[in-house]
Parts: sequence; structure tokens; C-alpha cells
Amino acid sequence: MRASTLKPHSTLTRPASVALGVSVLWFSLLVLLPLALVVVASAEDGWAVFWGTLTNTQTANAIQLTLTAAAAATAVNMVIGTLIAWVLVRDRFPGKRLVELLIDIPFALPSLVAGLVLLSLYGPNSPLGINVLGTPYSVFLAVLFVTLPFVVRTVEPVLIELDTDVEQAAESLGASRVTTFRRVVLPALTPAIAAGATLSFARGVGEFGALTLLTGNRPNVSEGAPIRIQSYLETDNTAAAAAVAVFLLLVALTAIGVFDVLSRKVTRHAD
Repeated sequence: MRASTLKPHSTLTRPASVALGVSVLWFSLLVLLPLALVVVASAEDGWAVFWGTLTNTQTANAIQLTLTAAAAATAVNMVIGTLIAWVLVRDRFPGKRLVELLIDIPFALPSLVAGLVLLSLYGPNSPLGINVLGTPYSVFLAVLFVTLPFVVRTVEPVLIELDTDVEQAAESLGASRVTTFRRVVLPALTPAIAAGATLSFARGVGEFGALTLLTGNRPNVSEGAPIRIQSYLETDNTAAAAAVAVFLLLVALTAIGVFDVLSRKVTRHAD
């Protein structure tokens, strides 16, 4: 077989090629080049400064708190978000359209407004008597609020398209509801759940506005990594701010890869 036959055949037309070039250029200007500049800024003072920034006690605590809160909120969203999506798709009840609207409120609210909303309910003047201001729980609560819709909105379309006849057939053959969900429904939902979890985690790691109002920004207690980045920028320590930003970016990219691998393994195992 000649080598030329091994080359992939391009199906791009001239207009499609132009559109692809414009898309790549636009993406580069908005995402790739700024990211590259941040990476360069993080390394401009050398590896010792980069590592010293990340191992600084206050910075390390802020990173740990942010990642822990984002991971915990993602885990909760994977379960509760899937449950909410299931109820919205499979059940009918009064006020369903209102619930559908309310689910998207975290998308619509500016993050500072979200922080103000949470502060009014879980702050010093809480009507519930629950005050999380300045505690580690405030970071978790803020991240949980802003990331709620991601799993719901990624799972809903898959549930809508899922053929219920397959579930009924499995149950008619003697499979329990738990077995039917585990062997039939869950494999179909896993890629959507993983996609929603990825978005939820990435959004949680980068949340800033809600943290500003709700956490009190107490060093080593309730200070999140994005707030720590702001502190570095306020003191003109751009290299340190970039170092933390690059680390969070690497964690987010790693999470994307892990969720993708896990979803593929679950789907393959079910097959």
C-alpha cells in the first residue's frame, strides 16, 4: 500500500477552511495567547519562586480549601443534579416550569449578587440562624450555589432522548429498578454526568465574586485561591498570582481528563 493512501483525506471545502481558520484565530486570541502569557509570567522569576509561591502556607491553604470545596460541591451536584434532572424529565407536578426557571438562576445572577443572596440567608442576620460568614463552609456553600445547574442541564437532554421502552423491557425480564438503573440508565447518563461534573469543578475552582462577600477572606481559614490571586495582584506580585493561576489551570485540565476516562470506563464496563 502506498504511503499516500495512508494520509487522512480532508473533506473541508474552501469556505469551511476559511471558517476553520477564523475560528482558530479567534480562539487563539481569546484563550490560547492569554493562557500562554500567564504561563510565561508564572515562570519569569524562576522555578524556585514558582514552587515557593505554591508552598507558602497561606497560599497552600487557600488552594487546598478551594479544591476541597470544588470537589465536594461537584460530588453533591453529581447526585443531586442527576436527581433533579430525573424529576424534571420523568415527573409532572404543579410548579414544574417555575422550578425549571429557578434552576438557571445561578447562571443568570452575577457572582457578586449570588454572594449577596447567600449572605442574606447564611450571614450574621440569617433568618435561619445559620451563620457561615468567615468559615470554611462559606466557600463550599458559594461554590455549591453557582455550580448547581451544570449537571442538571447536561443530564436533562440525555434523559429526554432516553428510550423508556428499554427500561420497561429490562423490568419485564425480571430486572429490579436498581439493576435497570445501574445497567441501562446509568451508562447512558454517565457521559452527561461526567461533562456536568467537569464544568461544575472547573467553575467551582475559579469562583470569585460569591467568595468575596460570603467568606470574609480570612487567611488560612476561609480565603479561597482566587482571592489569594487578587491579593498578589494588589501587591504587584504578578509572578506569584500567575503561579497560582497556572496551578489551578493544571488541576482543572487534569480533572477534565480524569472525568473523561472514568466516563468511558463506566460506559465500556456496562456494555
